[in-house]
Amino acid sequence: MTVKDAETGEPLPAVTLSSENPTYFVTTDENGKADLARFEGIDRIQVRMLGYKTIVRSYSQIEADSFEILMQAVAFDLNDMVVSANRWSQSSSNVPSKISTVSPEDVRLQNPQTAADLLNLSGEVFIQKSQQGGGSPMIRGFATNRLLYTIDGVRMNTAIFRGGNIQNVISLDPYAIQSTEVLFGPGSVIYGSDAIGGVMSFNTLTPALSRNDKIATHLGASIRYSSANNENTGHIDLSVGSGKWAILSSLTYYDYGHLRQGSNGPDDYIKPYYVEPGLNNDEVILQDDPLIQIPTAYSQLNAMQKIRFKASDKLEFNYGFHLSETTPYGRYDRHNRIRNDLPRYGEWNYGPQKWLMNHLKTDYVNQNLLFDNLSLSLAHQVFEESRISRDLNSSTRENRIEDVYAYSANIDFLKIISERKTLYYGFEYVQNDVDSKGIDEEIFSGDKQPGPSRYPQAIWQSAAAYVNNEFEVSDLLTLQGGLRYNQIMIDADFNTDFYPFPFEEANINNGSLTGSLGAVLRPSDSWIISTNLSTAFRAPNVDDIGKIFDSEPGAVVVPNPDLKPEYAYNADLGIAHTFGDFLKADVTGYYTILEDAIVRRNYSLNGSDSLMYDGVMSRIQALQNAAEAHVYGVQFGIEANLSSELGLSSDINFQKGEEELDDGSSSPSRHAAPWFGVSRLTYELPKLTLELNSQYQGEKSHIDLSVSEQGKTEIYALDDNGNTYSPAWYTLNFKALYQVGTNYSITAGLENITDQRYRPYSSGVSAPGRNFIISLSVNI
Repeated sequence: MTVKDAETGEPLPAVTLSSENPTYFVTTDENGKADLARFEGIDRIQVRMLGYKTIVRSYSQIEADSFEILMQAVAFDLNDMVVSANRWSQSSSNVPSKISTVSPEDVRLQNPQTAADLLNLSGEVFIQKSQQGGGSPMIRGFATNRLLYTIDGVRMNTAIFRGGNIQNVISLDPYAIQSTEVLFGPGSVIYGSDAIGGVMSFNTLTPALSRNDKIATHLGASIRYSSANNENTGHIDLSVGSGKWAILSSLTYYDYGHLRQGSNGPDDYIKPYYVEPGLNNDEVILQDDPLIQIPTAYSQLNAMQKIRFKASDKLEFNYGFHLSETTPYGRYDRHNRIRNDLPRYGEWNYGPQKWLMNHLKTDYVNQNLLFDNLSLSLAHQVFEESRISRDLNSSTRENRIEDVYAYSANIDFLKIISERKTLYYGFEYVQNDVDSKGIDEEIFSGDKQPGPSRYPQAIWQSAAAYVNNEFEVSDLLTLQGGLRYNQIMIDADFNTDFYPFPFEEANINNGSLTGSLGAVLRPSDSWIISTNLSTAFRAPNVDDIGKIFDSEPGAVVVPNPDLKPEYAYNADLGIAHTFGDFLKADVTGYYTILEDAIVRRNYSLNGSDSLMYDGVMSRIQALQNAAEAHVYGVQFGIEANLSSELGLSSDINFQKGEEELDDGSSSPSRHAAPWFGVSRLTYELPKLTLELNSQYQGEKSHIDLSVSEQGKTEIYALDDNGNTYSPAWYTLNFKALYQVGTNYSITAGLENITDQRYRPYSSGVSAPGRNFIISLSVNI
């Protein structure tokens, strides 16, 4: 069948067609075509696409219309998305949690450089960067190991995801991502540990099967250049499919030069020098252009291979291979540290960041007593990261290398109990093997000696079962509730050769029960009211119990094997309303309480409160269940249809967090960003899209910074009193997309038009200054 725009007659790609009894789901390809064979005889097929009126047809009605559906564009639709952030495809109007999507059209127009920048397009996820090769999302006052990443439904979080900022999301390739969804708030019922602040769900490109006797082929290619970092990127993907078999290959290479920051902003962000490592002494070199942030350059390669086999209308197999590897890159905020009026480090780099995944997914449709749909997912991942540091003029280079081997098995079931009741349930097992080693290298002789490792040798395991029930009480009201039981086990062996730990091993075995209960009320076509009560947990991982590192100058964090899970209790209330064809507005408020929060506090080893670390006598600290945290906020969005071609939208986020301190007082939460948002003015013609947008962030004064952040002069600007703070900022940006014929397009943009020098809150590197981007794409 073919789906077209009723007004223009153009085919519509990415239209979703679904049925509930039995449960089937397909999407149209780039030519607006989809295979309806498995829907034969079904009385209720829902056809949905963002920006179009939802259509419900029976198979016989579609057949009578010669297998062609014409969709009518609408200004706003409150029932406009099919989402899969809860593992199974569901209508967004039946999900009580707030879910945001980044559409392929937005990605084409905005041209994000990394997957972190792609998340930033939502206007509802705040991105922190410590270096150009960075990107640590903050959602509702939570970040890092209190957020969950999934790729094609597979958990990406590992046992060494830390509380400090992380950059694992850049391993994903924006060119290979088909859809991106962000579920806000707890997601532990479906995903287990870590899903406290939200779940970021990425789905990659799927090989397309042929719709007829001919071989289906698709070729996509892009090249892109950005001026602020002299970026040169090339991408190609090729899909070939028959009626039963299809393969898809994707390859992208990125090359980023040193990043230039803007000329108008705080002088505190300018580091006018860089260190050139030497054989005898390191040389501190003054830059000709102090706005160039050295070292920030790096390169990255992403490859993906997928194979799809449709054995029958009931059984399908999908295999995916993913590979990502970066070159080493400098951690820019550490290069900003000063000691004795000289740079603290001669070197501080992250080594190559590598990620590999093998994923086999089996989908089986067969109505029986236990299930209607079964999905089995088996995955193997390998993560490699390292830290390479050397004090200025020191002859010893410290290499700390971590490898994580992750294995996971998920089996998920969907059962239609009745026309209005759907049961989702499943089982999960995850194992992470952590291999950590330290190597101290003499740079003159090349001699290498064992050094202290960052982590113990450890095995982290998770076993869980969950159940989730969706009950459509009436056409106006849907209820959804679920439970999950999770057991987390850690076995770790510590090396006491370098530090006097009073223990040699740690064994943790903790169980956690979480639940959720939500409701969606649709009193009319123009109103949706949703509410959700939920709990979530984060079990201690290997990073929590076993890491040793310098958290800040003069402080060292040591292992603590006595940790237990932290629990979150959350309440959401969301309201969305359309005002005719002119305006759509939505607002969501939330409040989260985190008990037994795992936070960094002063600690002692063998009765001592300090130890010598990296040549500095440092105060001993450890992660402990020592606090209660409160986070609350509001997310607000509007869309206005000013004319048939002109549209205006804004997303603004306010969040505030407080964390209990040892003395009973409170400190602002580190990962509660200042208010931030984006506003867009868009003009659309059939072949041309123009957009003027502004991104912005409010100020975070010194008193509003977390106590742990207030001393980080290498990151923040200084106010009139010499205290650290995060200044407010804004950017003006222009984007244009022109479709040349059917198969070619040109995208151009001018970002940060006024050349602002700014750093998103908590970032250690400034954002790009004035930046010209151009991209050429082909789809055949």
